[in-house]
Amino acid sequence: MEIDFNDPLVLGGIALGLALVLVLFLLVFALRASGRAARAAEPLANQMLMMGEGLRVMNESQHVLKGGLDSMTQTQAQAMHTVESRLAHVQQQMQDKLHENAMKSARSLAEMQGQMKDTLQGSSEKTTKSLTQLQERLATIDKAQTNIEKLSGDVLSLQDILSNKQTRGAFGEIQLNDIVQKAMPPDAYTFQATLSNGKRADCLIHLPNPPGPIVIDSKFPLEAYEKIRAADNPAMVQIAVREMKAAVRAHISAISQKYIIEGETAEGALMFLPSEAVYAELHANFGDVVREGFDARVWIVSPTTCMATLNTMRAILKDARMKEQAGAIRKELGLLNKDVDRLETRVGNLDRHFGQAAKDVEDIKISATKAGNRAKRLDAFDFAEIEESPADNIVRIAPEDS
Repeated sequence: MEIDFNDPLVLGGIALGLALVLVLFLLVFALRASGRAARAAEPLANQMLMMGEGLRVMNESQHVLKGGLDSMTQTQAQAMHTVESRLAHVQQQMQDKLHENAMKSARSLAEMQGQMKDTLQGSSEKTTKSLTQLQERLATIDKAQTNIEKLSGDVLSLQDILSNKQTRGAFGEIQLNDIVQKAMPPDAYTFQATLSNGKRADCLIHLPNPPGPIVIDSKFPLEAYEKIRAADNPAMVQIAVREMKAAVRAHISAISQKYIIEGETAEGALMFLPSEAVYAELHANFGDVVREGFDARVWIVSPTTCMATLNTMRAILKDARMKEQAGAIRKELGLLNKDVDRLETRVGNLDRHFGQAAKDVEDIKISATKAGNRAKRLDAFDFAEIEESPADNIVRIAPEDS
């Protein structure tokens, strides 16, 4: 059993023991000195008696203390046993709880692993799909980039074309030819037609009188427009505007003089602008020039308005051709009426023939019925019951043998 030196009872016992040892030491010392100090023996004996009584009392106290210590030890042992039992119970409960928590954690971890697996699998599929789509989009972007590069080259080529006056005129003619071929019938126009004054028109639309054939010119002044677009200060803008007005007026005047011929062409002509931007610039900022074109009977058209104008011309041409063919249509209608009358007469004759044929067939059916009835009666005759006729009444077919 372990001794707790912090316990007051234990310390008291130890002190009592030490005091007892000290008393014994003094007793021995007193006995040794008894021979030399006899007189001092009695007081010492008295003291010894008192000390013996004190020792007896101390011994009784020690026994009481020992009983208390034993009782305390038993109580402490019982308390220790109770504490150990409770600790064991708590430990068992903690182990059970930890085992249960471990099982729950294992199940949760397994479920989480399954969910994570499904999530990772779904994420992998989505990632694969996204990467595939991304690859397709990258391929599309590469293709678009190639098309853009090609388009850039085409734009540069177009700029090169438009920068040259001859190639620009050819570009306008090609675009005009494409629009006219889509909007008009093949026999309603002529490209590069030569007029009586020796001038060659880019396109001549064959309209009936009035208004008569009308010319479409496809050349347009682009240099002045490019200067307007490139001007970076008001002074340059004013110069470019003056040049633009002068160029368009000169072009309108040239068209009016070349392609409006009295008695040969219509009283007006069309100036075709292959660029919608130039057309919009003219009508937005050069209204006076456009009105001067109206006065000169030169109408400015863009690809969009040219298509609308050609569709109107096509309707006029169609109406004129219908009027030209009205006499032929009336003649054909008369001949058709005669053919219908003749057909009615022949149908009537055929109906009479069918009626006579039907009557003849009915007569034939009656004769056939009579012949059938006679044949039935002949088949029912009993030749044994017929009386023999005299030989003189019999007409012999062949002579008798002699």
